Amino acid sequence: MQTLAPIILFVYNRPKHTRRTLVALEKNLLAKDSLLYIISDAAKNADAVENVNHVRAIIREPWDFKHITIMERQKNWGLAENVIDGVTKIIEEHGKAIILEDDLETAPYALTYFNDALHCYEHDERVMEISGYMYPIENPKRLPKTFFFRVANSWGWATWKRAWKQFNPDINALTKHFKRKDIRRFSIEGTENFWKQVKEYKAGKINSWAIRWYLSVFNQDGLVLYPRHSMVQNIGTDGSGTHSDIDDVYHVELATQKVKYFPREIRENEKAYEAIKHFYAHRKGNIAERLIRFLIKKFGRK
Repeated sequence: MQTLAPIILFVYNRPKHTRRTLVALEKNLLAKDSLLYIISDAAKNADAVENVNHVRAIIREPWDFKHITIMERQKNWGLAENVIDGVTKIIEEHGKAIILEDDLETAPYALTYFNDALHCYEHDERVMEISGYMYPIENPKRLPKTFFFRVANSWGWATWKRAWKQFNPDINALTKHFKRKDIRRFSIEGTENFWKQVKEYKAGKINSWAIRWYLSVFNQDGLVLYPRHSMVQNIGTDGSGTHSDIDDVYHVELATQKVKYFPREIRENEKAYEAIKHFYAHRKGNIAERLIRFLIKKFGRK
C-alpha cells in the first residue's frame, strides 16, 4: 500500500489566511489519513505578537488529520530559514513531503494529486518537484492534464529526499558558471524576472529560499510536474505576505476533478512552455492595466 507523504504547513501572523488554508486542506480526501506538521514562526516584533498568538490558537484547534505535530519557534526565523530547516528535517525522516504555506487554498483532490505523482515519479531522478499551482494560461485545454516544465514553483509543492538533497543554499555557487545563454534559459527567454530575484538576493534585498531551490533544480536539468488545472490557489497576493504584492493576475479556478494522467516521457512539454512563457510576457497587461495595478500596489484597495 502506498505510504502517504506528510504535509508541512508553515504559518506566521495571518490568522484569516491560516484558517482558510486549514479549512480547505481538511476537506481533502486524504486529509484524515495524513500526518500534518505545522511550523509556527515567532513574532518578528511587538506588532506581530497578537496575530502570531491568534494563529497559534487556530492551529491548536481539533483539525481532522491522522496526527498533527506543532512546532512553535521561540524566536523569529523568517520564512526562508524556516522552510529550509523544516523541509530538511521532516523529509529526512519520511523520504518525501508536501509543502504548503499559510496563504494557500487547496482543491479537494490536491493531496491525492501530490501523493499519486510522488509515487509515480519516485525513482525518476530528473523529476525533482511536483507543483500544485498552475498559471492561468490561455486555452488550457490545449495541454495534457499534467506535464513537465522547468520552473520550480513554491505555491504548494512536493518533493523527495533524493531531490531535496540537491538543494544548495549558496547562491554564489549556484550561479558561478552561469553564462548569458543560461540566464536566458533560466528566465524563460527573459519573460519572467527570475534573474532579477537572483540579483536582489545577492544585494540583500530579499531572502528567498524559492529562487535558490529553482536554481538548484535548474542546475540539475531537473523538471517539475504541473497540473493543467491548478490544485492550489494563492490567497496571499493581497500584500500581506513575505515578498507579496497586491495582485490578482495569478488568480485561478481550482481543479474539480481527480488527476488520472501522468506522462511517462520525462521531457519538458513544448506547448506548456510556450503557453506559460506567453503568460509571463503578457501578465502585466497593457499600459493602462499596468498603471492601475501600480496604483493598487502603492495605495491598496480601499
